[in-house]
Amino acid sequence: MWRGSPTMTSFSRNMMKKSDIDRLEHQGCYSDDWSLVTISPKTDLGKIRNVFFRGHVSIGADAEIVNVPGGLKNVRIGNNVRINNVAKIEKSEGATFGIGTVVSVLDETGSRPVRIYPGISAQLAALAARMPEYAARTLDPIIQKHIANLPDIPEIGDSAVILDCGPIIDVRIWNGVRVEGASRLRNCSIVSNSENVGASAYVGHGTDAENCIIEDARIGGGSFLRNTYVGQGAVVDKGFTSHDSLCFSNCTMENGEACAVLAGPFTVSMHKSTLLIACQTAFLNAGSGTNMSNHMYKLGPVHWGVLERGVKSSSNSYLMHGSRIGAFSLLMGDHRNHPDSSEFPFSYVIGDARGRTVLVPGAMLRSYGIVRDEKKWQSRDRRRNLGLKNFNDRIDPGIFNPYTAGLMADAIDICARLLSDASDIDDFIVYKGMKISLNSLSKGKDLYELALCKYLNTISGGASSLAAVGDSEGEKWLDLNGQIIPESRVRKAMEAGSLEEIEEVFDKAARDRDKLERNWISGRLGRYLADRERLAVKAAEYDSILEKDRLDSIRKVSEEQAMLSLF
Repeated sequence: MWRGSPTMTSFSRNMMKKSDIDRLEHQGCYSDDWSLVTISPKTDLGKIRNVFFRGHVSIGADAEIVNVPGGLKNVRIGNNVRINNVAKIEKSEGATFGIGTVVSVLDETGSRPVRIYPGISAQLAALAARMPEYAARTLDPIIQKHIANLPDIPEIGDSAVILDCGPIIDVRIWNGVRVEGASRLRNCSIVSNSENVGASAYVGHGTDAENCIIEDARIGGGSFLRNTYVGQGAVVDKGFTSHDSLCFSNCTMENGEACAVLAGPFTVSMHKSTLLIACQTAFLNAGSGTNMSNHMYKLGPVHWGVLERGVKSSSNSYLMHGSRIGAFSLLMGDHRNHPDSSEFPFSYVIGDARGRTVLVPGAMLRSYGIVRDEKKWQSRDRRRNLGLKNFNDRIDPGIFNPYTAGLMADAIDICARLLSDASDIDDFIVYKGMKISLNSLSKGKDLYELALCKYLNTISGGASSLAAVGDSEGEKWLDLNGQIIPESRVRKAMEAGSLEEIEEVFDKAARDRDKLERNWISGRLGRYLADRERLAVKAAEYDSILEKDRLDSIRKVSEEQAMLSLF
């Protein structure tokens, strides 16, 4: 949500003295109509040189404005602002500053649009994109009403710094923002919610952005953005191209390209020749050369997919949408048959030479890397260092939670059913277009059970503090773009009548999470709590698997280092 805004700088409407006008003209300044120009008496006119004033221009105290040959046109400039060597800065009548831009995520044809504004959360964006009928009927009118009531603030906020830039047209630059070397900015808002000047929002060299909101983020390195939102703590750099995409908290996007991507928190794509297209992600690590396609030349680019939280794609992996890859899975090879592995989290999803998908259920549960991931995300939340009062996105970086635990509990039942249905002569079965060996099904079932026991032992207070009240179906939990939340709370948010009420439902779900989780466990996973001794043994067994993998990995790295040594 809009968590506060720059204050409006007030100006005296006194006419400029002829002596002041003469001095400015002597310093290379000129205007079509000096009566429309207001400069605070607390600004040293000697610091305003080589500027063309057009239309209504207001300048606050202690400003320095030098070399704006294309002019300042219809802009309000706050206090303590520094503007040097900028082609022009102007505002058109009816400018929206990128607020209200409709971003066509997932389906490029625009059937799942998200309307962006300062303060939009990853959770609300996911709700809009994944529930398009609700969004069109209810949510979008709410968003438009919210946008219409946003405060009118200066185009250039207090303490902003703008240096060595190309044209800046219909851009709102908030308090304390630094823009340096941008090649072109048009119809954008550069938003800083930080109390520390220059701490959060930065737009750097070579940036070309249009129809964008950049909020408490860093953009630079020749990045090219169109119809894009970049959220708190995110970094876009090294020539990255983004079109009709949303990049939320702590995303890192470099070198490659995103098109129609709903990138949830901690989505990382840092390699050249990597294309993310028409998909939703969160906690994704995209390998070099990761590629996707959403256009099969029949109905246009209407296909899209979901990479559930924590997916890692190997180098040169390829995915044909529509597809859905299960949480914390490793995606390898070519996949040309629209795989859906969402029922099997923590798996290897392997594409063979013919583009068919081979699934190894639960294989990632043997990797110590999932422990490292959880610690890594907790320590790398860049929002903490930005001086922000509020975070827009709710982020739950946990590996084991009601969402993944529910999936694993279901996967155990699916594995058992598939094993019982297989004939004695079968080595493989085909399920939802994926090839699965019976041996890997059996091992996956065992790994899921061990991991569930480990999850229960990590709950605050331990498994002994949980009540085994039953083994009901339990409420379904969702991963709403980084937030683990019960489905009923999402439905409650959809009944709210304002953005504030919707976001408060998400906030309350985050505050209530521990209580909700414990209640869910007692119902959904009651069978595991009935035998505490067995649960502890299985949890310890899982710990030993991860510890063995950790020690094996350290040994292999040591061997590699020794091999590469000079002596």
